[in-house]
Amino acid sequence: MSASSPVRRAARPAIAVTVGEPAGIGPEVSIRAAWAARAHTNCVLLGDAAFLAMTASYIDPEICLSALSLQAVRNSGLPQFGPGRISVIDVPLAAHVRPGMLDKDNGRAVLATLDVAIEGVRAGWFEAVVTAPLQKSTINDAGVPFTGHTEYFAEQTGTEQVVMMLAGQPRGAMAELPPLRVALATTHLPLKDVPAALTIAGLGRILDIIDHDLKTKFGIAAPRILVTGLNPHAGEGGYLGREEIDVIAPAIAAARARGIGATGPYPADTLFQPRYLKDADCVLAMYHDQGLPVLKYATFGEGVNITLGLPLIRTSVDHGTALDLAAQGLGLADCSSMTEAIATAVRMADASRLAGAAR
Repeated sequence: MSASSPVRRAARPAIAVTVGEPAGIGPEVSIRAAWAARAHTNCVLLGDAAFLAMTASYIDPEICLSALSLQAVRNSGLPQFGPGRISVIDVPLAAHVRPGMLDKDNGRAVLATLDVAIEGVRAGWFEAVVTAPLQKSTINDAGVPFTGHTEYFAEQTGTEQVVMMLAGQPRGAMAELPPLRVALATTHLPLKDVPAALTIAGLGRILDIIDHDLKTKFGIAAPRILVTGLNPHAGEGGYLGREEIDVIAPAIAAARARGIGATGPYPADTLFQPRYLKDADCVLAMYHDQGLPVLKYATFGEGVNITLGLPLIRTSVDHGTALDLAAQGLGLADCSSMTEAIATAVRMADASRLAGAAR
């Protein structure tokens, strides 16, 4: 199909929403966001249908859920319902849910929702996956080694390298800026282990993934990537560390030689200013707490976690299970991040469809 050919888009794209840890706020924010989006997006919840129906009835008696048998879906595909209801693919829990109280007996069921989501994308049921927060300890306590959503999706799809990126629309004094996207060279590592984890080849692969996914999943023709240094003042010419000279700058130079629009390394303490960010499509930070505090402050709880490098689209909220909030009852959780995660997944699906049509 040529670039000028029309691209067929489903009137209401089907998005899988895994509801996460049942004792946390995931089920509530998933139901609220899915119901609010129902006119334009077919959000299919993956979780225990009876538990979700009960939760929905407490949130708003007007919310209509329709349970689907997983076996039936496997045999016949996802049925097309109108915007008057939310579909739920039933993945039963093993134990009664007590809000705020973890139960390892439900760990395998939570993990199973991720498997169903991946299966559904492969089968063509879903265009993207949105994940509510889960509790890693519950899955590990259930006897399944588990380090997180990102790593699990990578393993189950056979993806060697993935990149964590958080994104959101800045608020307040930065509201005039374009969406802020911050990708991470390293994720959940002790700070002492970060320098050894940075290599020229590794940073090169990360820049390749960011460039590729910004083009194919965000529709950005020529991505501009700003890369931070590791050390204060980006190493001060080697006086405060040589990682910028020996690793980061060579990786950027090699990426530029491949046609990638990466620049840097920049001092992280001055990079996150409007005069730099207004011309950037993504910032690549070297470690977790270098870039994410800025993004989370700027987006005020409406940020979205995106996994780059996967053969599918996966977005998530930028917060945790909030067990303490869930224990206080329904109606206290803010679903803004889930709402934006769903909207981002739809935009990415649209961009991916256009990119596929242009090839």
